[in-house]
Amino acid sequence: MIFKFTIVSDEVEDFVRVIEIDSEATFLDLHNAILDSVKYEKNQMTSFFTCTDDWEKEQEVTLVEMESSSEYDNLVMEDTKLEELLEDEKQKLIYIFDMFSERAFFMELTEMIPGKDLKKAVVTEATGRPPVQIEDNFDFVATPPKATQIPSEDDFFTEEDGYDLEELDEEGFGDLSFDEGNLF
Repeated sequence: MIFKFTIVSDEVEDFVRVIEIDSEATFLDLHNAILDSVKYEKNQMTSFFTCTDDWEKEQEVTLVEMESSSEYDNLVMEDTKLEELLEDEKQKLIYIFDMFSERAFFMELTEMIPGKDLKKAVVTEATGRPPVQIEDNFDFVATPPKATQIPSEDDFFTEEDGYDLEELDEEGFGDLSFDEGNLF
């Protein structure tokens, strides 16, 4: 039997991939077909999740065996055939390709074609550009503070801020002297 999957992205409106694959193929075969269709590198952790009709995650199938506190079995892509988990047309899957940012493709088993088989997965439709594989969330570059002005004791509690220096209890603050070499 042939499974026909339609794959979309919530990040790129016109992105669609349709992949046909044999039902006896593994999730690893489907994983490789997806990555080849979008030209992603194969060096990232990924997972498939079977889903309810409302896209709630159920069974996870991981690229490598991992500890899981899930109520479901721990399944690995290379050992799990598609037909073991997928039985009905319209079955939904989520394929997480960026684990750090939880970015994913949304998939649906749009057609089951009985009486036919495929030796290798085939991409029958490729529309739109895929989202970038790994989103760069590290645009922030930490820069050390400028030490152009060394604060003095008077910079912390001033009359301008509403503090009366005569009313402050010096015992509760200890020694407020500052050493230029130890600002932090």
